[in-house]
Amino acid sequence: MRPMSLRVLLLLPLAAAVAAAEPRDVRTDLFATAVVCAPCHGNADDAGALRDLRGRGIAPFDLWRGSMLANASRDPFFRAVLAVEARDAAAEGRCLHCHTPMASVEEKAAGRPGFRRAQLDAKGDEDAEDLAALARDGVSCTACHQILPDGLGTAASFGGGFAIGEDREIFGPHESPWAMPMQRFTGYWATHGAHVLDSALCGTCHTSAGGAVVEYAPYLEWRNSFYVDEGGLRGPKAATCQGCHVPVAPGARTRISRSPHEGDLDRAPLRESVGRHLFVGGNTLVPAILRDHREELLAAAPPEAFDRVVALAREQLRERTARVAIEESVVGAESLHVVVKVENLTGHKFPTGHSSRRAWLRVRVKDLDGKVLFASGECDEEGRILGADGKPLPSEAQGGPLAPHRAKVAGAGEVQVYEAALAREDKGLALSGATATGWAKDNRLLPAGWSREHADAAATAPVGVGEDKDFGSGADMVTYEIPWEGGPVRYVVEAALLYVPLSPRYAAELFASDAPEVARFRRMLDAADRAPEVVAEARLEVRE
Repeated sequence: MRPMSLRVLLLLPLAAAVAAAEPRDVRTDLFATAVVCAPCHGNADDAGALRDLRGRGIAPFDLWRGSMLANASRDPFFRAVLAVEARDAAAEGRCLHCHTPMASVEEKAAGRPGFRRAQLDAKGDEDAEDLAALARDGVSCTACHQILPDGLGTAASFGGGFAIGEDREIFGPHESPWAMPMQRFTGYWATHGAHVLDSALCGTCHTSAGGAVVEYAPYLEWRNSFYVDEGGLRGPKAATCQGCHVPVAPGARTRISRSPHEGDLDRAPLRESVGRHLFVGGNTLVPAILRDHREELLAAAPPEAFDRVVALAREQLRERTARVAIEESVVGAESLHVVVKVENLTGHKFPTGHSSRRAWLRVRVKDLDGKVLFASGECDEEGRILGADGKPLPSEAQGGPLAPHRAKVAGAGEVQVYEAALAREDKGLALSGATATGWAKDNRLLPAGWSREHADAAATAPVGVGEDKDFGSGADMVTYEIPWEGGPVRYVVEAALLYVPLSPRYAAELFASDAPEVARFRRMLDAADRAPEVVAEARLEVRE
């Protein structure tokens, strides 16, 4: 590690107090691990700072440490995929540059190509252990808050093309910051930087680059939607990444830092519009695995921090992600005609991001006594989609056919599955953009306002939906033609949108590898709750 050329005025008792903490206290010319920020930006019982109207803690450190950003390099699923997909140093470096940004930048600043997987668990050498500690800190405070505004939103910024300043300026959204305490205790300068509220800052890592396909494109999907709020464009549903994933504490007026010793900093200004560093998406699986294997994965957050992330992810999935409606239900001479509409309420595709995620429709028709007359999209406790015979569909197995996009469903073995699947040159499925040659399928729900005329359309266009005119901007309509033998027209239709962060099909492809990291993740997954999340549902009862 490079020694600090700028020696700051650190309080020795404070340094001693955090030196033995986990994560490790590491400070370089550029970065510091989050534990250095915690004494002022973490909640304390004797301080009133960083609390909402009800007195609940909203400190950045406390909320961040259970997030997937904080655990971006500890994530055993990521490590398993990395071990299989990163077949050369360039691919490995691209992945780790965003998952271990501080360690990667440090290595490049030292004239080396970048951080490598073999360095993640370094032991014995103090400098190597410090670098590994920076890596374990994931997407940390001094990484995000030192990103410069230069080039944000341009193609050059994608794939981790962010620029880190060298003046130790910590950019924040609040004007006229009181800089002295931060400078004194850490050597960083609190600086107003409105760009930390721009989606383009998130887009640096949430847009992949360098491969044959833009595998990871939430930022581009957002730009091509009604949610865009950038560069003078403001869509009818305008919202930024930060607006949803770092939501403001309603009505809070609080100091955003406290004394590192005890109590509050009375001179610190009271702030409104205080963002809660939740960084919650739709991942309910990996936070629970991190919680259950904290010691093995060196996860520093307490169990309750991971519990909060899981609970908030479930709340977001149920309340702000999608809507399901039964648009039509008509009995014909030989069939029951049902039309189900699914609306995407997010500012990007759903599911978005990594191709391991998928959603699907489960539709049941029952008589008034609850007997199931028809079902499509049933699954087992592992989340595998089942056919009429109660067995997993062929599309659930490694090497099996993909579940096709469907405009119409006519049997229990036919299911509308919303997913992205990457193709390999040998016609198999790739696990990431590192080995992909293109898309084998991408019928994920588009955001409202998505347009084929937009500049980002080519990078975000659906694949494999054919001529389905009912699949488009913000919604999909699926028609069910269910065999119906007549009789009294009394029945119940139930429709639900189910979701898993890791599809069993993707897991089956991953588990074809014998890499040690894959075996470790499989062991952890086998002990985890893999039941799908119910995102939205609708019910219609007919009594004619």
